Amino acid sequence: MIATATDILDQLKIVNKASRKLVRLTDKDIHTILNEVADLTLAKVDYILTENQKDLDRMDPSNPKYDRLLLNKKRLVGITEDIRKVASLPSPLNKTLEEKTVPNGLSLTKTTVPLGVIGIVFESRPNVTFDVFALCFKSGNASILKGSRDAHFSNVAIVSLIHQVLKKYDLEEVVYLAPSQREALQPILEAVDYVNTIIPRGSQGLINFVREHSKVPVIETGAGIVHTYFDKSADVEKGKAIIQNAKSRRVSVCNALDCLVIHQDRLGDLPTIMKGLDSEHQCVVYADEQSYPHLKNTYQSDLLRPATSDSFGTEFLSMKMSIKTVADVDAAIDHIAEYSSKHSEAIVTETPSTADYFLKNVDAAVVYANTSTAFTDGAQFGMGAEIGISTQKLHARGPMALQELTSYKWIVKGDGQIRPK
Repeated sequence: MIATATDILDQLKIVNKASRKLVRLTDKDIHTILNEVADLTLAKVDYILTENQKDLDRMDPSNPKYDRLLLNKKRLVGITEDIRKVASLPSPLNKTLEEKTVPNGLSLTKTTVPLGVIGIVFESRPNVTFDVFALCFKSGNASILKGSRDAHFSNVAIVSLIHQVLKKYDLEEVVYLAPSQREALQPILEAVDYVNTIIPRGSQGLINFVREHSKVPVIETGAGIVHTYFDKSADVEKGKAIIQNAKSRRVSVCNALDCLVIHQDRLGDLPTIMKGLDSEHQCVVYADEQSYPHLKNTYQSDLLRPATSDSFGTEFLSMKMSIKTVADVDAAIDHIAEYSSKHSEAIVTETPSTADYFLKNVDAAVVYANTSTAFTDGAQFGMGAEIGISTQKLHARGPMALQELTSYKWIVKGDGQIRPK
């Protein structure tokens, strides 16, 4: 039976009302509940993997989304560790941001509060279900989860375990898994009275759709079109390790390398930099006119292709990358400015002034010098987990975790003051 827009709206009303219970919880309560979810997840690994396999069976393993969809015991253990990490972090709530007394004696305090009800729209990644719940719950927010049909069985299994724990505390209604059908999305995007913000995680197409159709405020977590610039003074071995890690560590994630930008004086080092990406990883390379001859006799011929206009500005999400040759750091910055999604960008250089120039002039949520873009991740930034990587500039930017899921309110205390006419 397919839920109607009215059915979904009724559920959103329930979540909105239930969200008020969260501000009454102590940090100790939250810590206990999150750890119970982690415990139950470990106890039910076989159940989760069985349901996840049902989703995997419906997807072609060559699909870049397959790796995002895949759960295994190692990943589930890592997920539970992240949940416990989130549980142990200081609460982001009730923090005093500003405090003052104005001339008429009124005492003003600016303090952090939850956003309220957060709707997360995501594709294929059931680990997001755990991350979103943990971060929202720790920050006092109720969560609306709108996963894709690709991960239907996995998401249902995960939320059923979360509900099993929450039910013991009369909190089951603070997490709602919306139907996976595409038609269930629009009612959520229009529920301005019951949902406070929408955060899309997925392809650029999904993000664009949510931004264009949502009446609820949207925090964009954009696609990751990621570049690394290999500068004239870069160290070859350091650069090779950074570039290969950024490309091959996990190709289906948004911080994976898509384009190597290289200084024209270092083209002779390309065979060393790229060595092994063909034989070990079967990486398809789209090389521009200047770089192609330097790889022609060293890189696996069936994996080396001339670059076209489509080779740049593409988030491959697979074992593919492009190479762009530039004359200097300014040309590298110009290329990145034209094609970047403002997610993560990096430079490899041994010249501190060039590194500083790049870091200052590249407009992205995270900018790196002499390290891999694979570190763009809430857990790696010490945040416990992340709800997404914001590529916009309003409210939050970069990995979003507990602090980014709060707003603030002003608390004003007086002693009978009234405002003059």
